[in-house]
Amino acid sequence: MFQTFKEWFWLERFWLPPKVKWSDLEDHDGLVFVKPSHLYMTIPCAFGLLIIRHLFEKFVATPLAKAFGIKEEIQKVIPNTILENFFKHSTRHPSHTDIYGLAKKCNLTERQVERWFRTRRNQDRPCRMKKFQEACWRFAFYLMITIAGVAFLYDKPWVYNLWEVWNGYPRQALLPSQYWYYILEMSFYWSLLFSLGSDVKRKDFLAHVIHHLAAISLMSFSWCANYIRSGTLVMIVHDVADIWLESAKMFSYAGWKQTCNTLFFIFSAIFLISRLIIFPFWILHCTMVVPMIYLEPFFSYIFLNLQLMVLQILHLYWGYFILKMLKRCIFLKNIQDVRSDDEDEYEEEEDEEEEKEEASTGKEKDGLKNGLGADRRLIPNGQHGR
Repeated sequence: MFQTFKEWFWLERFWLPPKVKWSDLEDHDGLVFVKPSHLYMTIPCAFGLLIIRHLFEKFVATPLAKAFGIKEEIQKVIPNTILENFFKHSTRHPSHTDIYGLAKKCNLTERQVERWFRTRRNQDRPCRMKKFQEACWRFAFYLMITIAGVAFLYDKPWVYNLWEVWNGYPRQALLPSQYWYYILEMSFYWSLLFSLGSDVKRKDFLAHVIHHLAAISLMSFSWCANYIRSGTLVMIVHDVADIWLESAKMFSYAGWKQTCNTLFFIFSAIFLISRLIIFPFWILHCTMVVPMIYLEPFFSYIFLNLQLMVLQILHLYWGYFILKMLKRCIFLKNIQDVRSDDEDEYEEEEDEEEEKEEASTGKEKDGLKNGLGADRRLIPNGQHGR
């Protein structure tokens, strides 16, 4: 049964234009052509990238984060059995009535109970150090792969003349630079997929899963059907904007707001131009319209363009978030990743404000150790102005 499925899956009419056989893509006269077996290399390379990432985050990203003043430690709550049980078995976000009752039980102020829950929730969230490490790794890879992509493609005729993308297709030999460009790019997306469970989770988690799977599927399919030339164009158009996004995130986590805003404006401009203008009107034109001059429609041509259309829908999805962030930056003078939990960001900012207030006035000390507020001037339970 497996052999039957394999033979059916690799039928030439699914992958190649009419009258073209797999035998036409056999290596000959020193020319090497793509083979599906080449893609096996991406899995061990992905695990290799995960090892490199671990070392990079430990020996490069972490010292860099500390140089920016980013703290690694997470604020810990002083243990309180009553509050911990309520947190685990009832809700992480108690109502005002719950807070009032818990404060009575623990002989604490409502504000102390609110801070305990806020800090306890923050314990389960990744700290800025982890976010910085992830952004720093992605920045380093995108920078490296973009430089490599430019070096691989700057002298290729199909970059400047889209008709060359299909000239001689599918009998187009594989270049060593194309091989490594594809292998590194696919291995990186495999590594991102493997690390999704441990990376910082955001609102668009599902979109990231779809994006990584779509990217891997698209690159794998374009490799097997020998759409290498158009594939390299798709990759360079995507990579060029991501450098600026990851660098903006790094400076955001470091608290360099002005630098973050500047980098984000650059990213937004490059993203909107590359993925909402160049991609649909250059790449999609190249893959949908130009080949009709050379070829009749066939299955892999249709399937390739369906995948590119899914990618374009994701571009529009992220374009919405980018415009939303630009609006926030222009009108509120503040950029934060709108994919993050807004409430989490609010709580972190509120904690920072409270810490500043306490450091300057010395009016409140945490009395959770003995169940009493050390400062007797605090407003008693139930008398807070809400």
